[in-house]
Amino acid sequence: MEEYILTVTSLKTYIYTYRRVVRAVDGVDFKIRKGESVGIVGESGCGKTMTALSILRFIPPVARILGGKVLFEGTNLVELPAEKLREIRGRKIAMVFQDPMTYLNPVMNIGDQIGEALVKHQKMSKKEARRKAVEGLSIVKIASPSDVSKQYPHQLSGGMRQRALIAMAISCSPSLLIADEPTTALDVTVQAQIIELLKDIKEKLELSLLLITHDLGIVAHLCDRLYVMYAGKFVEEGDIFSVFRQSKHPYTSGLIESVLYMDKPGDMIGFIDGSVPDLSNTLTGCRFHPRCQHSMPLCREQEPPNIEMSANQRVSCWLYK
Repeated sequence: MEEYILTVTSLKTYIYTYRRVVRAVDGVDFKIRKGESVGIVGESGCGKTMTALSILRFIPPVARILGGKVLFEGTNLVELPAEKLREIRGRKIAMVFQDPMTYLNPVMNIGDQIGEALVKHQKMSKKEARRKAVEGLSIVKIASPSDVSKQYPHQLSGGMRQRALIAMAISCSPSLLIADEPTTALDVTVQAQIIELLKDIKEKLELSLLLITHDLGIVAHLCDRLYVMYAGKFVEEGDIFSVFRQSKHPYTSGLIESVLYMDKPGDMIGFIDGSVPDLSNTLTGCRFHPRCQHSMPLCREQEPPNIEMSANQRVSCWLYK
């Protein structure tokens, strides 16, 4: 039997404001095997980050998980008491956020911030934790890790801060690493370095990876399988080769066509008309139908079923029913 480290079933996370209810995550299902890299891709506003935050219940106070299960190593994190969940956060599941300056403490040096998790979860002394923090900075390929451990976030470049955040995430040797847009706001050369770093760390530590991104190039380089998300739901899923070679959903095809390929400089770049719908509105039928060139009357009336195209690919689209 295939062993899954994470199984998410019918997850729903809504955001409640004084004016409206935003259905950010509206019933998603996905699985991650041990040692596997899985990507969730889609435009901004599709619910990717909220899906990742819901796994560890890092959701903002105005959001609520209304249903579903998040099974991690057989334990449902949705129903787990807060005290027990804190034992899993950082120790078994770690997360790398897209803006390191927001998640690094400006008044603590880097070594102390990495060591804090080791003292809490591994019960290390502060001296041992500091030594391990320097080792962690070395793993993420920071030059002069001992000196950097004594510096503060504002003294580091964006790429170094992201590396420090990754060192903090892997300090307790987690089983699952969640990376939410890890290359956002970094220049192209640093992005490439961070991607290679994540790939090396995954292989060296033999952990599972959940990558949240809008960049299909990063997914192709890092992931084994991907889920394509649109307006709070998954519209297509499959292994990298099946989806990239023969995408089934019109939205997935539009995303792939909008990628600029360096080996095809003269090709026209495709685009998708319109924008992601307002998730506070009542959405009927296929959520992509207002932007779809293949839209039929049925698409506007009924939500499409999830259809198995092959052993490695599924799609939610009326074109295949």
